[in-house]
Amino acid sequence: MGANKINYYRICVLTCWSGPFPWFLPYFVHSCLHNPTIEFYIITDNKELISNKPDNVIVVYKTIEEIKAAALQKLGFSINVDHPYKFNDFKPAYAFLFPEIIKGYHFWGYGDIDIVYGNIRCFITEEFLNSYDIINSRHESIAGSFCLFRNNEQINTLLMESKDYRKVFSNAEYLGFDECSFLMMELQMGASIFDFPDSIHSMTYLVRNAMLNNKIRAFFDFIIIEGMSNKIKWDKGKIIYKNEFEGLYYNLITYKKKCKNPVVLNPMPDVFYFKKSGITATKRIANKTQRSKV
Repeated sequence: MGANKINYYRICVLTCWSGPFPWFLPYFVHSCLHNPTIEFYIITDNKELISNKPDNVIVVYKTIEEIKAAALQKLGFSINVDHPYKFNDFKPAYAFLFPEIIKGYHFWGYGDIDIVYGNIRCFITEEFLNSYDIINSRHESIAGSFCLFRNNEQINTLLMESKDYRKVFSNAEYLGFDECSFLMMELQMGASIFDFPDSIHSMTYLVRNAMLNNKIRAFFDFIIIEGMSNKIKWDKGKIIYKNEFEGLYYNLITYKKKCKNPVVLNPMPDVFYFKKSGITATKRIANKTQRSKV
């Protein structure tokens, strides 16, 4: 599938969030500030003011009922969203649910709030965007935490090639449609998504199948940082592991649960470290006195 090369690709990243904002939101927002050429949309029913919100973080107020009504109109059937986590199944459908947001962008994507971005444009360059239609941040499957899609009809309607998408959107349970329908372990062990024909045809299945038939160009590689470590830092807009490996973003899925002291540094420093004891502006915490000063 060809694409006309252009000089500058406009990118937006969408996140749906319901309820109170999490403690780590300021770190997400701060990392967005350092990616000024990308717009980040938070679609939420929360009217709470976000402190220090930069102009490229845009809050769109929508209730779950409003989103369900829009889905009925645009998808042609009722969707089931009884709990906020179910929104994950709808990430590949954001082009249908929020066409007014993605209009005018060359690429749209979904992202989570529990991530801290590094330098996105450093990884996803103009040449890179010209070469791929879907840009993924994991090697074995489509990542639910972050993925970019070329904003055209073929890519935006890819989800409808799944025999299961109506079933998924109508079911109250989260079914892993945005990723690989709970086959992550098997895929990490070397299995193919096509080894499970009776499983839900998830986005991983659809993208891999389209690639196999030379319909799209998709990027699969592990370019993020995950897990719990004392060797992860955010340094002036970059996420770095062991002072050696740079990542597209740090996925806080484990850290947010195991961090012993979930606090927000204020003011936000140029460099901070994701320690097991808490986020700190100092590389090492020598004693309780030093910790209290951070």
